[in-house]
Amino acid sequence: MSLVASQDLATYLATRGRLVDDALDRFLPPETTHPAIIHSAMRYSVFAGGKRLRPMLVIASAEACGAPARDVLPVACAVEVINTYSLIHDDLPAMDNSDTRRGRPTCHIAFGEAIAVLAGDALHALAFELIARAEQTFGAERTLRVSREIAACIGTEGMVGGQVLDLLGEGRTFPGGARGKEQPLPDVVREVHLRKTAALIRTSVRAGGILTGATTAKLDALTAYGERLGLAYQIMDDILDVVGEEAKLGKRTGSDAEKATYPKAFGLERSREIAAELTREAQEALRPLGSGGEILHAIAAYLLTRDA
Repeated sequence: MSLVASQDLATYLATRGRLVDDALDRFLPPETTHPAIIHSAMRYSVFAGGKRLRPMLVIASAEACGAPARDVLPVACAVEVINTYSLIHDDLPAMDNSDTRRGRPTCHIAFGEAIAVLAGDALHALAFELIARAEQTFGAERTLRVSREIAACIGTEGMVGGQVLDLLGEGRTFPGGARGKEQPLPDVVREVHLRKTAALIRTSVRAGGILTGATTAKLDALTAYGERLGLAYQIMDDILDVVGEEAKLGKRTGSDAEKATYPKAFGLERSREIAAELTREAQEALRPLGSGGEILHAIAAYLLTRDA
């Protein structure tokens, strides 16, 4: 599989990013819509910046299976607003107690805790309204399947469950495992990351394939790619929390010092090796897609070397 040149990937990410941002602007209620403060808070958080990774993965996987980007924009935007709602809630004093996100005050600092909670709730609801729009293009069966998978991956078996385990593991070397049993820290870290981060990334990749009617072989390839990419992505986040530059990250470094992370479990060098191994496995999984997987291949390489 030939690799996409870095400038070509940059062009791809920029053009698809504009598509996503324009669609988000259409889908989100205007700030002037009553009650204005909640819509201002929603837009403040959605348009705070970010890589738009999850919508890019919906689009890239759909394109790899033969569908145009515009057809999957509602679902691409849905996973982005889900990610945004999760970050709003993660930043709250009851969770991570973060005061900056992407270089500016977090939603609860800018609008107060109550409005931040409600902004997250409203984005969560909007996501499933957007997913439902896919029925017009892809039919009820595929749309329902995507909706069900996204709901599952952000619930207690996925993102919410991962956040719970993350909170339980703070400051503890061996957090309690299932049914009261203790787990070794490496096992805890992998489970947290699989649920909290990799689940939504994997499902974003799968969503593009499901909507376009991908074959079983292609969908299996996308699934394997998405899960490994999601783990590698979170490991790199863990590493950047230790060695990254705050100005580039847009938040405090060292904020995960009390959490179960890969550097804590394995050390920095081994964590980098694991992220590289997972990235290679993700890229290898794309073989059934042939040349259609080149953008996904390039995205994996880019994420491994990012500094923010």
